[in-house]
Amino acid sequence: MNMSARPSRLNDQRVTMSHGGGGRAMRDLIEEVFTSVFQPESTEDQARLTAETMREPGARLAFTTDSYVVTPVEFPGGDIGKIAVCGTVNDLAVGGARPMWLSAAFIIEEGCDIALLRRIVASMAREAEQAGVHIVTGDTKVVEKGSADQIFITTSGIGIIPPNRKLAAETIRPGDVAIVNGVLGDHGATILAARGDLALHSEIQSDCRGLGHLMEVVCAAVPVRAARDATRGGLASALNEMAEAARVSVCIDESALPIRPEVKGMCEILGLDPLYLANEGTLVLFVAPEHAGAALAAMHSTDAGKDARIIGKATEADIVPVTMNSAFGGRRIVDMLVGEQLPRIC
Repeated sequence: MNMSARPSRLNDQRVTMSHGGGGRAMRDLIEEVFTSVFQPESTEDQARLTAETMREPGARLAFTTDSYVVTPVEFPGGDIGKIAVCGTVNDLAVGGARPMWLSAAFIIEEGCDIALLRRIVASMAREAEQAGVHIVTGDTKVVEKGSADQIFITTSGIGIIPPNRKLAAETIRPGDVAIVNGVLGDHGATILAARGDLALHSEIQSDCRGLGHLMEVVCAAVPVRAARDATRGGLASALNEMAEAARVSVCIDESALPIRPEVKGMCEILGLDPLYLANEGTLVLFVAPEHAGAALAAMHSTDAGKDARIIGKATEADIVPVTMNSAFGGRRIVDMLVGEQLPRIC
C-alpha cells in the first residue's frame, strides 16, 4: 500500500513513551516519520545488500559507525540529521571507499516535537540522495524526558574500496603536499553562535556537506596518499594524527590557511584557535608533489573543492609532529587539542 495515499494514523504532536513501547504507536511513528521517507527495500530486521562492484577482484568493504549529539539540533547550514549522513559518508570517502549504504538509529527524548523529527528525517533523505547512498535499515528508541537532548542519532555506513586503491596515513612521505578542500572553522563557529549563550551574531553557516563525489574525482585524477576529514579537534588534530601514523612531520603556512575573517574575529574575541574548530565538510589530503597541480585542478572542478588550496607539506620526522610558519615570520607548535574547545558540536 502506498504510504502517501493512506490516511495518517499519527495524530500526536510530540513523542510519548508509547512510541517506544513496541506496539501500534511505535509502528505508526516508524512508518509515517521514517520508512515512508527513507523507503528501504525491506522492513525486515536486517538489510540485504548486493552490488556488482562487490564482485570486482580486489574490491574491499569499508565499514564505519559514529554517533551524533549536537546542540542545537538545527543550526544555520544544517541539522543533526544532515551531519549524521554527511559525517558517515565522509568517514568512508576519506578512506577511499565509495559510500553505498547507511543504517540510522535514533534515540528520541520523550516530548520531542514530531514536526522536528520530520524535518530531520527529510534532511537526511536529501543528503543521502545527493551522496548517492541508501539508508537501508535502522532503529528507534524513546527515553524518558531529561535522559537525552531531543534526539541522538547513530549512523553506520558501508562502502566499497575499488581494487588497487589504498589510502592510508602510513603511506605519506616527506615532500608530500597537504591540500584542504575549503574554509576552516565554519561549523564550530556556527554552533557557537547558534547557542546564543554569548550574544554573538554571525552570518556564518556550517560547512556540513558530503565529500564522496569530491574524493572520487580526486582519486580518479591522481594517486592520493591519504585523507582525513577535519571534524572534532579541527585541522590541527587531523594533521597530528596523520603525521604520527606516517612517522613524518608536517609544516603548514598560516598565510595559506583559508579562514573567514568572521571566524578569525570570533576566535580572537573568545580566545579560541580556528585550527581546532570543528568542520563538517572540510578534509585534508596528501599527494606526491608532482601530483599537486592535478589534484588541485580535480578538486576545483567540484563544488565541494572550489576553494581548495595547498597549505603545507610533509617533512622528515622531527620531535614535533606539526608546526606552522606564522604570518609574522616565526614558527609555532601545532599540538593535539587538549580537552575541548566546544562541547557537543557533532
